[in-house]
Amino acid sequence: MKKTKVLYAEDEPFLARIVLDGLTSSGYEVKLALNGALAWAQFEAEKPDICVLDIMMPQKDGYTLAAEIRKSDPNIPIIFLSAKALTEDVVMGFKSGGNDYLKKPFSIDELLVRMESLLKRFGPANNEEDDTDRKYRFRNCELDPVAQKLKTSVGEYSLSYKEAILLELLLKNRNNILEREDALIKIWGEDSFYNGRSMDVFMAHLRKLLKSEPEIQIISLRGVGYKLIC
Repeated sequence: MKKTKVLYAEDEPFLARIVLDGLTSSGYEVKLALNGALAWAQFEAEKPDICVLDIMMPQKDGYTLAAEIRKSDPNIPIIFLSAKALTEDVVMGFKSGGNDYLKKPFSIDELLVRMESLLKRFGPANNEEDDTDRKYRFRNCELDPVAQKLKTSVGEYSLSYKEAILLELLLKNRNNILEREDALIKIWGEDSFYNGRSMDVFMAHLRKLLKSEPEIQIISLRGVGYKLIC
């Protein structure tokens, strides 16, 4: 059976060795990079199944690296590992394309569980459809979730990875309720208070981008979810 390939970027050699040993002993094929530039080169050469990235790295930080990886592959799961624990740091991690954020110190068991969860959600079985021309047209607008672009009657905007997926979920459920819990689990992997606050921020930004479209509304249903009317 083919092993799942992990790109692991970490500039602290001691921690890198511990995590490398833990992942390898759990059956993963791990490609280790000790700085961001090497990690990008490894990503292009190896085409991993999942990326586990530190944030504070020399030559290329984790945020920049994740954004480049996400642009190259919209579907690959990305987990950040970082001692940076401020709210703005975590939000930046999600906005740059991360699917999960694990704060240091962490246990190998927790990392393994989160990796397995993401691989189930984003693995090959869940990506069989051709995403190259997956676009949604609604009223005077168009969403391209792969390119992470939103066109409205007044302009074109770049979206973060999570904003694009969130708007796509709304469009798939247009004129029906998108349950809050379902959206959180599908996009963040966990229905937690913090993730809910992050989703509220992204939802507010989407409303701002669509404010020029009077026939389009995103309605909040307190305690239930959201409804996109268009």
